[in-house]
Amino acid sequence: MGRYPEADLTKVKRHSIAKRKSRVGSANLASVPDPRKPLEDFLRGLPDILKARDLRAVAAAVINARRKKRPVILMMGAHPIKCGLSPIIVDLLKSGIVTGIATNGAGAIHDLEMACWGRTSEDVQAGLDDGSFGMARETADLINGAVIQGDAQDLGFGETLGLMLNEGKFPYINNSLLAASYRLKIPLTVHVAVGTDIIHQHPSADGAAIGSASHRDFRILAEEVSKISGGVVINLGSSVILPEVFLKALTVARNLGYSVKNFTTANFDMIQHYRPNLNVVGRPVASGGKGYSITGHHEIMLPLLAALIKSKLICGKVK
Repeated sequence: MGRYPEADLTKVKRHSIAKRKSRVGSANLASVPDPRKPLEDFLRGLPDILKARDLRAVAAAVINARRKKRPVILMMGAHPIKCGLSPIIVDLLKSGIVTGIATNGAGAIHDLEMACWGRTSEDVQAGLDDGSFGMARETADLINGAVIQGDAQDLGFGETLGLMLNEGKFPYINNSLLAASYRLKIPLTVHVAVGTDIIHQHPSADGAAIGSASHRDFRILAEEVSKISGGVVINLGSSVILPEVFLKALTVARNLGYSVKNFTTANFDMIQHYRPNLNVVGRPVASGGKGYSITGHHEIMLPLLAALIKSKLICGKVK
């Protein structure tokens, strides 16, 4: 028996996700850009200056990386999913443009909720006031149960959830990053900070399984980062977790003897923060490569980047 009292999670009051109000649903999702339509004229007309130039440079780096069969890793928090960008990211996976995804625990949660119920993102303030925030039992029990089973089979956090979604009969699976990456055999790693996610406050949470599966994903990411020379790493909206995880994965890769240099990094966020600008844009490419910081809302900037990439790929040229 430990010295300190613990909260009894078996006594928490839970509710059904069917009764919970969600702020994001299938009707909010974006459409995949088609560069054969007049959008091409708009893209061509962007000024070749400042951040428009940088955006083109990132797009060109992605295209050059894929033509040379080098990796493109997308690191992201949960906000891109809540901003309705899943269809675009799934399309980037299917198109062979993105070769790996790293997200946090919240990213996995929102992706799974969208796949299973077609809605996600509750009203935190309202739920916090009455103690109901994050207490949807289906979300917690589905993820926690899957992770316990997956970890017992030596599967990573992301692979476990992707497998579970593909084996089940879920109505919105086509827009799931977890499901798509599993089908395409593209690694999607989930990097969890225990205590930060709603599923951790439920009795079904197993800290040992969560930690073990997430640490397995860290090792998978470190292996992917070891191949990133000539490739691209994009951080989309993660201000702490993914920049820190990336820096450690890069350290492991170089420590193991891989010469990981001369790659491109980019940080896309609504506000530029200290950590991603050091740990993504600055430090990793200091010995060779180029980093970009691009400020803007995800729901605008990612569709623009995707459109630029696909437009140039179809036209067969890189500006």
